[in-house]
This record gives sequence, structure tokens and C-alpha cells, in this order.
Amino acid sequence: MSGASLPKHERIRQALAEAIASGEYQPGQRLPSETELVKTFGVSRPTVNRALRELQLTGLIERRAGSGSYVRADTCVRGYTFGLLIPELGRTEIFEPICRGMAEAQYGGHHVLLWGSSLSNETNIEEQASQACRQLVAKKVSGVFFAPLELTPQKDTINRTIAQALDKAGIPVVLLDRDLVPYPERSRYDLVGIDNRRAGYVITSHLLRCGCRRIIFLGRAGSAPTVDARIAGYHEAIAGMGMNLEAHVCRIDPQDQLKIKEILSHFRPDGFVCANDFTAANLLKTLSHLGVSVPDEIRMVGIDDVKYASLLSVPLTTIHQPCADIGAAAIATMLERLRNPKSPARDVLLNFRLVVRESCGARHKGLAAHEPSATRS
Repeated sequence: MSGASLPKHERIRQALAEAIASGEYQPGQRLPSETELVKTFGVSRPTVNRALRELQLTGLIERRAGSGSYVRADTCVRGYTFGLLIPELGRTEIFEPICRGMAEAQYGGHHVLLWGSSLSNETNIEEQASQACRQLVAKKVSGVFFAPLELTPQKDTINRTIAQALDKAGIPVVLLDRDLVPYPERSRYDLVGIDNRRAGYVITSHLLRCGCRRIIFLGRAGSAPTVDARIAGYHEAIAGMGMNLEAHVCRIDPQDQLKIKEILSHFRPDGFVCANDFTAANLLKTLSHLGVSVPDEIRMVGIDDVKYASLLSVPLTTIHQPCADIGAAAIATMLERLRNPKSPARDVLLNFRLVVRESCGARHKGLAAHEPSATRS
């Protein structure tokens, strides 16, 4: 991808990163203000802000409220250089705090995090991911943190091709959040995330305890293997009730009003377990358009606890992922892989917690107290 074809924020990010690497900006030195950068690059303030945020996420700068952006004082004490290959950064909200946790994890040295390129064009994200992989290989990074593609036609082929290219280059891979093979198969790479099967079980069990008996699992077609693991937990929770309850999984766009209307008519659900908070937010909007009240008529839950989950028109009950801790664990896992390259692949699964809000209908105060690791917000 040529410099001229790069997104504007990416050109700014690269220019500042190169200036820092060359010593033009020294450790501890203040960068030009956002206003100055707007004038220098001829772009909008949000574009400059995004470039600075990405530099912050990779650990090159720190941003001080009311003061500006500064080159981190420890940039000269560098350890490894790692590549970030996260196609959904900026679209799936868990990845930004995961990257922040990675940038803040030192473990004896300041490790530089590099993007191969910015993956911002959704219409060509598969080619962009492949291009980013080639760039990271060319830069001879010490390891790559890879969040495999989902929801694209050739995702499985592209994910395998990327993994094979990194293998051929002798670059270790740590997977973030998801595997690159269908659940319950397992690739040979370390993976850091949460136990998604148990998350599906816990969130479904909570909805059952809230009184739901006709619960639909709703997700989009082509989702990551994490969703299939959550579906497995959903099935286990339904079967564990011992009341001959039926389980139904629907893989559709939650914004498709016609399909949602068909589900309501055919299954008459009293609850939805959504594959993630993004699906839940869109389903909530669709149900509102259809005149269905949540939680009075239908109760619903999500998984992830993204930052807008508590701000929806009906605050969402969900599973909270410890994203910053996942990022720190990913760095530790990569360092361990570099020390012991022949050790077996590991699943590093961090604990999560249930966050109870209004969407599940658990209005009486005592319910959350009976749930494992549950909090109310």
C-alpha cells in the first residue's frame, strides 16, 4: 500500500512514529499540539486524534489531559518489536483496551508494538489484512498478535494464509480473543481471551434464573469461533435445566426487521442471548421499531460489556471481559513463547464477571447476589 493510498490518520501516525524512531522527538519531549498537526497535515482534528490514539495504544507516546502528547520516557529502553494484526481494531470495541493493556505491560522491558498498516476500509479488509501481514514479515518483527478475521467471505482462507506466512518467516503468533479454526477444533498457536463456552453458559443460566423459558441465541453468520463456543455454553445451560426446554440458534442480521419479526412469530421467545453486545444493541433497536418492549415483553443479554452497554436505551446485562488484563497476559504469553518456542500451545483464559442491568428484567435487588461473580451497575 503506497503512502498516497494510506488513510490520512495512518500517514500521520507513520510520520510521527518515524520521527520518534529517528530521534527528531526525544524521550519525554512534547509533540506538536493537535492544532499544529491539523495545520501541518491539512486534516481534521478527529483524524489527528485517531493517529495520536493509535500511537498511544502502541506505547510510543503518552497523552496528558490539558498538556498534550509526549514521547514516552522509556522509548529508548526497548525490548522486542511486536506486530499487531487486528483487522477489527476500531470496529470491535474490545480490541482497543486490549491493545492498551499490551502497551502498559512492561515485563522487564519496553516492547514496541507496530501495525503493518491500518485496516480501515471495510470493503477490502481481507486484502488489507494480507498486506499488513507482508509488511510485518518484511519488518522482521519478533512476534505477531493476531485477531483472525470474521464476517468476511474468504476469512478462513485468509486467516490460514496469514498464519502460514508468519510460520514460514519463523515469527511466533499469539492469537487474541479467537482461534482461526472452527470451534471446537484447536490450532497450534497460543490463544489469550476468556472461556467463551463458560461465558455462554453463565449468561444463559442467568436469563433462565430470571424466569425465561423460550430463549433464542442470536448471532450473525460467519462470526468468529468464539461465538460457536458461546453457543455450546448456551446449549449446556438449556439442557441443564432439566425441563425439556428447546434451544434455538438463529444466525441472522439483528437489524433485519423482517427476519426478527418471523422469529418472534414462530418461536414466541421470552428471552434472547446475543452473541455479543454489538448484536444486542442492534436487536434492541429492531425490537423497539417493532413495538416490542425490553424487558417487559422480552428479556435480553449480551457478552463483552463494551463501553456503550450501560448507555443503551435499556442498559444491557452482559459478561464483562477484562480487556486490559487480556492485553497484559498476551504480552506475557508471547515472552514465554519466545523463551520456550517448542512448548505446547496454551489457552490462557482469564476470568470474567456477570454485570446485571435492566435488560434482563432482574429488578429486585437480591438477584445479583445469587449469581456467581455478578455485579450490578
